[in-house]
Amino acid sequence: MSYYIGLVEDDPNIQNIVSAYLKKEDYEVAVLGTAEEALELWGNNPPDMWILDIMLPGMDGYDFCKRIRKESEVPIIIISAKDDEIDKILGLELGGDDYLTKPFSPRELVARVKRLFKRSDINAKPLKENEDRLKVDHLLIYKNERRIFLDGKEYEVTTKEFDMLKLLAENANRAFSREELLVKIWGNDYFGSDRAVDDLVKRIRKKIEDVPIETVWGYGYRLRKEEE
Repeated sequence: MSYYIGLVEDDPNIQNIVSAYLKKEDYEVAVLGTAEEALELWGNNPPDMWILDIMLPGMDGYDFCKRIRKESEVPIIIISAKDDEIDKILGLELGGDDYLTKPFSPRELVARVKRLFKRSDINAKPLKENEDRLKVDHLLIYKNERRIFLDGKEYEVTTKEFDMLKLLAENANRAFSREELLVKIWGNDYFGSDRAVDDLVKRIRKKIEDVPIETVWGYGYRLRKEEE
């Protein structure tokens, strides 16, 4: 299972370094510069863990931590330039599970992330609770709710658009011919042209610009999954 982490940090250098190390460990990462953006993500596509800076523009990390703790026990790692003992105690009392002082080693942060996931209730969830989530790199699909997210942003899609994305994601890197897609998406009773497949893919690409659907020239389409 690939976990999904929300990184709330306004320093671009730390954003880049931390997200790179986490992605190297096969974690999905949403990078946010403010607590307000993080709250919006929490309402739409909640991460399995937060890595949270305290000093943020607008709402600070302490207030964000309190807001999350009112609703969930999702793991929270606080990262902060404040190294006074009182600051660490406050962060932990407000609901943080761990506290790391800047500057820190990205490897140490990754180790703490792994440790928290191992001991958290998230890791103990029965598989059936997670069967609804389908993830291919930065694409996330909730099958039962029929919702589509890419890089943490939700996109409104039609029934056919959803069915196409779900089918391709469930068979990532497999090429489907236009005829196969026509049968699987429209059904055996459809008598129209396979041009309908091209039109559907065109609409998806226009709506979700970075969707990794590749054209297999002279054949059909596939959803690209990055090699590990």
